[in-house]
Amino acid sequence: MKTYTCVIADDHAIVRGGLRAALEAPGLIEEHGITVVAEAANGLDAIAALRQHRPSLMLLDVQMPLAGGTEVLLEARRWSPDTRIVVLTGISAVGKLSELIDSGVDGLFSKATENDALYAALPKILRGGRVISDHVAALLEDRAAPSPLTGRERQTLNLIVAGRSNKEIAQILGISAKTVDRHRTSLMQKLDVHSVAQLIAFALREGLIDPSAEL
Repeated sequence: MKTYTCVIADDHAIVRGGLRAALEAPGLIEEHGITVVAEAANGLDAIAALRQHRPSLMLLDVQMPLAGGTEVLLEARRWSPDTRIVVLTGISAVGKLSELIDSGVDGLFSKATENDALYAALPKILRGGRVISDHVAALLEDRAAPSPLTGRERQTLNLIVAGRSNKEIAQILGISAKTVDRHRTSLMQKLDVHSVAQLIAFALREGLIDPSAEL
């Protein structure tokens, strides 16, 4: 009988405690339970725990201090590609949810999901399946996502939110100010906004940038 291991990454201790109790309870999710090898309350600790333990499963909240969920996902794929990543989120912004799905998460659940639905899905995910919760699927069906941003557009967006000028962005990214202006124009067209203030507000609301990211 295979023994499964898990890292729980969430900045709320009560959430981590509840998930640990459920995972480790024999017969609730797996016959012999799932061993929780580490808990993390921020993104950097989550990455460190992943690198150290290379668990079967990671339960990940994408809104944590120090490193955003997307960063943790990228590091997870780099350091422990066999780890099954299940995101638990309170985000309802369709742009961010679409980004998470595109990043290749193995499971995506709203924190509004009933516990039983999550627990029922985990054995399938551990064995190679992929599950998007009904709640998340309904959100994606109800609202059209904005056109996907390129990596350079996302970098530009983060720097705009940080208050950088076109000249500063050009220096940081190693491109011309004219190219920065093209990226800025493309961002506004894709997101259907008409001022920098609207651009920043939309990006924050839709979860298109990480407001705590270090630039």
